[in-house]
Amino acid sequence: MELFEAIKGRRSIRKFKEKVPEDELIEKIVEAGIWAPSAGDLQSWDAVIVKDHQTKLQIAVAAYVQEFIAKAPIVIVMCANKANAGARYGERGRELYCIQDAACATQNMMLAAYALGLGAAWIGAFKEEEIVELLDLPAYVRPVALIPIGYPDEKPETPPRRSVKEALHREKY
Repeated sequence: MELFEAIKGRRSIRKFKEKVPEDELIEKIVEAGIWAPSAGDLQSWDAVIVKDHQTKLQIAVAAYVQEFIAKAPIVIVMCANKANAGARYGERGRELYCIQDAACATQNMMLAAYALGLGAAWIGAFKEEEIVELLDLPAYVRPVALIPIGYPDEKPETPPRRSVKEALHREKY
């Protein structure tokens, strides 16, 4: 798939077929995340793959009862590794760079999922402390995104986008 086709064609998918994506596809998606840019090339993020139905139900509840999350065959919980980035970059690494790293990896993973014929959504609305407890995350790992993934069972319309002229500022705001 051509890059700009993937960028413009990817949509947030919230309805999935029951078929579970093969492990090889999930590994390719995670590998796409590994190739994302990161501060100091540290790749200060970790991914937790969740397939267990009860755990997905609890994740959905922690995500303000977004029920479609539990219906996804797989949920990837993207986490910022504060210790990794902090070891080199101090507070800015712990509070910002690792989150940026996880965000870049998440975007690569979303595009890879689409290119592989899968659907995904980037979910940022969730009760962080509940996810930490549910997945037994260490104190230096912060969950920053939930990615429900599966074979899409919907084809959302193209949402409106603003123009380049509206988004771009030259020299000053």
